[in-house]
Amino acid sequence: MSRKDSKGLFANVLGQLESSPERGGGQRTTSPHLLKVAAGVRQIQERSEFAERLLKDGGQIIEVDPDDVLDSAIPDRFASAYDAANLTELMQSMGEHGQSTPGLVRAVQGAAKPFQIVFGRRRLAAAKLLGIKFKAIARDLSDEDAVVLQGEENSNRNDLSFIERCLFAHSQEAAGFGRDVICKSLSTGKSHISEMIRLANTLPREIVLEIGPAREIGRRRWLDLEARWAAHAEPLQAAREALSRPETLSGGSDVRFTAVFDVLGAERDSALATADATQLVAHGLVLGQVSHAKSGSKLAFNKSVPAGFVDFVAAQIETLHDQFVQRNR
Repeated sequence: MSRKDSKGLFANVLGQLESSPERGGGQRTTSPHLLKVAAGVRQIQERSEFAERLLKDGGQIIEVDPDDVLDSAIPDRFASAYDAANLTELMQSMGEHGQSTPGLVRAVQGAAKPFQIVFGRRRLAAAKLLGIKFKAIARDLSDEDAVVLQGEENSNRNDLSFIERCLFAHSQEAAGFGRDVICKSLSTGKSHISEMIRLANTLPREIVLEIGPAREIGRRRWLDLEARWAAHAEPLQAAREALSRPETLSGGSDVRFTAVFDVLGAERDSALATADATQLVAHGLVLGQVSHAKSGSKLAFNKSVPAGFVDFVAAQIETLHDQFVQRNR
């Protein structure tokens, strides 16, 4: 099948997947399964178009021994992404159908190996584990061009987590790249890049690496973690203790993030609870507490209190407020 034919096929499949047959094709489907399939087809289409553009720019597809390829100068993923356990599906696909999409390599003058990977590190790792040749487009690229293309391919895939993007930006700056290059590599503005680099500077790299990519944790939660870290008296010690717990060690990356996030917030929550708190007691049973702070007062019920009672109290708020106003006239 020619590239032109394959592009038309991808477009046709996407059109069918994203249209609802019940509405005569006039509305996009909401089926999670079909949307997932459409996303996969779109990803293949984007990679095909990206590879086609590189070939038009003068690159040639070659087959190289994976051992002849140096690692990227700027990592964009956690090392665990290249473990056999995380490459199972890719290895199975490449083993059965071959490597459908080439990577990108470049020659580096004076390097110990003939080539250096620009992008396609997971395909390279899979080829090495399978003991097969790695297909790649070979191009002469400057350091800046290489890191921008590496980031551009990541943007096409859109599968890096937020913290991986932060570390990628931070590593580029540490390597001496300017903000304009970093912005191009991550397809975002300078304010976002500044935010990413600040966060990567605030959180110790050892803690971030131990937490891992945390793919379900977005920008907002990482920024909240940064704020908690800055406000905590002993954040590094607290984070290390949280990450050393057996239940944390046995969990995934998102679990490790939550463990650190919660332990850094516990000190603040405890301070709020004890600063100016009054227990709510009924017939000797503690129902909750009222606490007062500069930001406002807070009424919190204990977990043992039935939800029905909480709803009952909430329904009485207007009556209670009227009684208070009448009493204080």
